[in-house]
Amino acid sequence: MRAGRLDAVSESATDRLRRDAGVIGVAGVMAVVLAEAVAGATLVLWVSPLWTEVKRGFFKLLGSILTVLAILAWLSVESALVDRFSSAGALRATMIAAALATAVWTVLLFARQPAASRVVGLLSVPAWLAVLLWMGGAGRQSYPLALFQLAAGAALLGTAMDGLLLGHWYLTDRKLPRGPIDRVTTILLVSVVVAAIAVITAGFSGVETSASINPLLTAGALAPWIALGMVAATALIAWLVKAVLKGERASAVQSATGFYYLAVVTAFTAEVAVKTRFLDTSFGSGG
Repeated sequence: MRAGRLDAVSESATDRLRRDAGVIGVAGVMAVVLAEAVAGATLVLWVSPLWTEVKRGFFKLLGSILTVLAILAWLSVESALVDRFSSAGALRATMIAAALATAVWTVLLFARQPAASRVVGLLSVPAWLAVLLWMGGAGRQSYPLALFQLAAGAALLGTAMDGLLLGHWYLTDRKLPRGPIDRVTTILLVSVVVAAIAVITAGFSGVETSASINPLLTAGALAPWIALGMVAATALIAWLVKAVLKGERASAVQSATGFYYLAVVTAFTAEVAVKTRFLDTSFGSGG
C-alpha cells in the first residue's frame, strides 16, 4: 500500500510538472512574441517622423491596439515568467510600467492632449526596450545573443504591424504621400535580413521545448526551418510591396496593404516558431 501511495504521489508530481511545462511553453512564448511586437511597433511609431506626417487618428488607432497587446503581454509574463529566473521581478515592474505608459499616451490622445501624449509616447520607447533587456535573462543562450534575437524579432513584428495599419490609414487620409509607407517597407526589408540572422544564431539542433503549442515545431527540430522559411516569405512580400509602391495608380497602396496582411501572418509565424526555442526551460539565473 505504501508503494502505491508513493507511485500516486510520483504520478501526481509528474502531472503537475507536465502541466507547468505546458503553461510555460504557451504563455512563455506568447509573452516573448507579444512583447517584441509592442516594443517594435512602439519604436517605429515614435522614433520615425510619423507624428508630423499623419493625423492623430492613426496614433489613436495604433495606440488602442498596442494597449490591448501590452495587457496580453503582461498577463502572459505573469503566467509564465515571473519568479522563474533571477531578473523576473525587474521584468514584472518594467512590463507594468511599459504597458501603463502605452495606455496613458493613448488615453491622452483621446483626451485631446497631444503634447502630453507625445511626451509619454516617447518615454514608452525606452520602457519597452527595457522590457526586452530584462526578458533576455530568460533565454537559453548567452545574454547578448538573446538580446539580439529579441531585437530582431521586435523589428520584424513591429514594422509589419505598423505597415499594415499605415496602409489602412491611406483609405482615411487620401492626401497622405507614399513616403511613410515606403519608409516602413524599407525598414521591413532590412529587418527580415536581421531576423534571418537571428534565426540562424538560435541553431538548428533539437532543444527541449514544449509541444503544447504545436507538435510540428518540436518534430525533428523543424521550428528553425519553419521560422527561416517564413522570414524568407516575409522578405519576398516586402520586395513585392516595394515594387507595387513604384506604380502611380492610387490602388497601389491598397495592393501594398493586401501584401502587408500576408507579411503580418508570415512574420508572426516565424517568431512563434523560433521563440519556442528561446526560453531556458530550466529557468536558471538570467542576465
